[in-house]
This record gives sequence, C-alpha cells and structure tokens, in this order.
Amino acid sequence: MAKKKTEKSEQKAGIPIEWHVPDTIITRFASNMVIQSFENVFKISFFEIKPEIHLTPPQIPQSTIRADCVASVIVTPDKFSQMVEVLQRQIKKPESDK
Repeated sequence: MAKKKTEKSEQKAGIPIEWHVPDTIITRFASNMVIQSFENVFKISFFEIKPEIHLTPPQIPQSTIRADCVASVIVTPDKFSQMVEVLQRQIKKPESDK
C-alpha cells in the first residue's frame, strides 16, 4: 500500500495546514472540463473521454462520444482567482527553467 502523502504550508493566519491525500483517492486523467458559475461560486467539473474500442472500422460513424465526470469541485470566486494565478505560474515555470 502506498504511503499517505502529507505536506505543510502556512495560511495567512499563520496556522500551518497539513495536507493529507488518503490512499483511497484515485488520480484520474481529465481531457475536458466545464466551468459553471452560479450563486456566487464556481463549479468545476472534470471529464475523461474514453473512445470506443474498435478492432475493425465501425460500420456507422460515431455521432457522439461519452465523457465521464471524474471529479467535480465548487470554489469561491476568491479561491478560483488564486487557482488561476497558480496555474498561470505553473504553466510559465518550464519556460523560465530553460
């Protein structure tokens, strides 16, 4: 069994957070996402597309493809803004490491 992951960081109030990811969490691949806003929050849903398996070309072309929701989270606008900033920094990081 994998060891439990824990990390610590400080919040603005100075109280350390002990981040815990239980062994039961399954990491899934998300090829698509939908972001909705309602009642002053954002709902972010992540989807994985699993194409049908065909050993020979299908007789009828697919008209739709299924996307399974693998995770869904609701965050406040402030937290969503912070997430966007972190994502932008992470995207730029490999460029600055060159």
